Amino acid sequence: MSLAVLYSRSLAGMDAPLVTVEAHLANGLPSFTIVGLPEAEVKEAKDRVRAALQNARFEFPARRITVNLAPADLPKESGRFDLPIALGILAASGQIPADRLGEYEFAGELALTGDLRPIRGTLAMMCGTNRDHRAFVVPHENAPEAALVDGAQVYAARTLLEVCAHLAGRAALTLCSDKPAAQHQPYPDLLDVKGQTQAKRALEIAAAGGHSLIMIGPPGSGKTMLATRLPGILPPMTQAEALASAAVQSLGSAGFDVRNWRRRPFRAPHHTASGVALVGGGSNPRPGEISMAMHGVLFLDELPEFGRKVLEVLREPLESGRISVARAARQAEFPAQFQLVAAMNPCACGYLGHYSGKCRCTPDQVARYRSKISGPLLDRIDLQIEVPAVAQQDLARNAGGASSDTVRVHVAAAHDSQLERQGKPNSQLTTREIDLHCVPDEAGATLLKQAISRLGLSARAYHRVLKVARTIADLNGDSAIAGGQVAEAIQYRRFDRH
Repeated sequence: MSLAVLYSRSLAGMDAPLVTVEAHLANGLPSFTIVGLPEAEVKEAKDRVRAALQNARFEFPARRITVNLAPADLPKESGRFDLPIALGILAASGQIPADRLGEYEFAGELALTGDLRPIRGTLAMMCGTNRDHRAFVVPHENAPEAALVDGAQVYAARTLLEVCAHLAGRAALTLCSDKPAAQHQPYPDLLDVKGQTQAKRALEIAAAGGHSLIMIGPPGSGKTMLATRLPGILPPMTQAEALASAAVQSLGSAGFDVRNWRRRPFRAPHHTASGVALVGGGSNPRPGEISMAMHGVLFLDELPEFGRKVLEVLREPLESGRISVARAARQAEFPAQFQLVAAMNPCACGYLGHYSGKCRCTPDQVARYRSKISGPLLDRIDLQIEVPAVAQQDLARNAGGASSDTVRVHVAAAHDSQLERQGKPNSQLTTREIDLHCVPDEAGATLLKQAISRLGLSARAYHRVLKVARTIADLNGDSAIAGGQVAEAIQYRRFDRH
């Protein structure tokens, strides 16, 4: 038989379309051709496959070899096609049996020695393989990641020879079906933060309702400490959330570390990051920081230092929870359900309002510094609070307040009540759902009317105040929104007062 057909997967955004690998051997002058829109990494597979087969003591056919990666209009990239190409050549030349190839899908990069090297995107590919009811043969390092999918049949291989022995029925590969246990380190504790009672309260509200948060305060007031403790008080990840988060991270250059299974991601890009780094992109679109923070926290420290155009790309995903990356030749859509936490100084020198009184910034300088953040972006941030410098007498005291474990219990209870009532966190409520579930009492409605006239709240800010008030009521275990809860929600609109 001079033709062999087997299966692999490509990557197109979050999708992993099926790729049929066809290897054909014909008479003629020896040659090796790969067709099907291969990129440079795939074209280079010719040399890797030839060396791997020879070093594994197989015969490399001295014939006209044509490998087709179908469909022809789907771009193929990376070295994941090395393994299926090598197996196709061996099956077409009769060196391994071809009768079982249709039961599996294969992916893996070959070393010149015939060893298998890990690849990226294994989890996304496994989801597609599982839907098509095939087993997946992957490098040993990627097997724990692929096994995270329910019902997955994953075979781990270290070398090309192991895969060939399995297909020939001589030595079966290891079947990885058990999900790895989470081994991540504990989250930082809220008890480490001294003072900042109001900021801790705002952090609890943000965690309970999935709200975005911006903190403004002088250097050393604890903004970064507070932000890094938000993942530790978020509700535990569900199986679906953990799988979605891991699938996005598996597409990154570093892949997904199974030790972080069910751990809320915390991404903190530097302020020199570009817009593409935040939202994703490139010639082969890959997810950016907002997608890598899926079901976790995106922390932007020194917010005004980011480029204005960079920050503006956050406006759409904050509303929709998705980001579409369009390029001339390709288009990809990535999920972007993240919690934005931002921190900034009150002025350029950072000490406006500090008890030391050493700020000398003029009102124009302060206004110019704060104008680096656009009004439309601020309007989309639910909680806007001040984090003043910690009083000197509080620095010598032991940090008080509740621990992260205690706060997480309250947050989880409020989160569960939201899911039971409306099936989603309060931050994701639509306008119609706000009118249904976020109706304040008479005192609260009066307060809102006054806030609209005095603070000039936009329609978006009005709805966000209602959603925050709904979360406060959920934390208190109340079915109705009282006037005091509306008042507390209004005070978290710090920037609407200026």
